[in-house]
Amino acid sequence: MILWIVYIAALLIIPIWAQSKVKKSYKKYSKVSNSSGMTGAEVAKRILNENGIYNVAVEPVKGQLSDHYDPSKKVVRLSEDNYYGTSVAGQAVASHEVGHAIQDAEEYAFLRFRSSLAPAANLGSNMSFFLIIAGLLIGMTELFFVGIVFMSAAVLFQLVTLPVEFNASNRAMTQIVSTGIIRNNEEKETKKVLDAAALTYVAAALVAVLELARFIFMYFAMEN
Repeated sequence: MILWIVYIAALLIIPIWAQSKVKKSYKKYSKVSNSSGMTGAEVAKRILNENGIYNVAVEPVKGQLSDHYDPSKKVVRLSEDNYYGTSVAGQAVASHEVGHAIQDAEEYAFLRFRSSLAPAANLGSNMSFFLIIAGLLIGMTELFFVGIVFMSAAVLFQLVTLPVEFNASNRAMTQIVSTGIIRNNEEKETKKVLDAAALTYVAAALVAVLELARFIFMYFAMEN
C-alpha cells in the first residue's frame, strides 16, 4: 500500500514540480535584460553563423515556451517573446535550440537515433494504452504484452531524449561564452534557465519508466 502511494505521488508530483521549476526560472529571467542587448533571434543567427551553418532559418512562433528546432525543415523556431526580446531567458532558450541545429549539422548520433525512433514512439504513445486496457478487459495477456512493447518504444524515445537535450544545453553554454554573447555574470543565470528546462525532460522520462515498470509487473502477475 505504501509503495502504491509513493508511486502515485511520484507520477503526480514530479511532473508538476518540474514544470513549476522551469516556469518560475523562465519568468524570473525573462524580466532580466541581457548585457549584450541582442534579441533571441540575433543570438541564434550569431551562433549559427559562427558555426558555418547557413542553411538553417530562424523564425518566430506563437505561444510561450513553444521554442523548438525542426530538423526536417531546418528551422529554429522561437516564441515571439524570445525572438524579439533581449532577456537572459531568451538568449538561453535561443542558444539551446541552436544547439540542436549544431547537433543536426554534425550528425550527432543520439539526435539521429531519436529521429529514427519518432514514428515508432508516436505509434506507441497512441496505441499502447488502448492495447493494455483491452488486454485487461478481455483477460488476454498476449494483447497486454503487445501494448507493453508499444509503450516501450515511447519510453525509449523519452530516454534517448535526455542525452540530446543535455548535450544541446552544454553546446549552448559553450557557444554563448566562446562567441562573447554572455557578459558580466550572466553565465550563472543562463545556466539556471537551461538546468530548469532540463528537469522537465528528466521528469517525463522518470514518469514514463515508472509507468512501464508498473505494467510489466502487472503482466507477470497476470501470467502467474
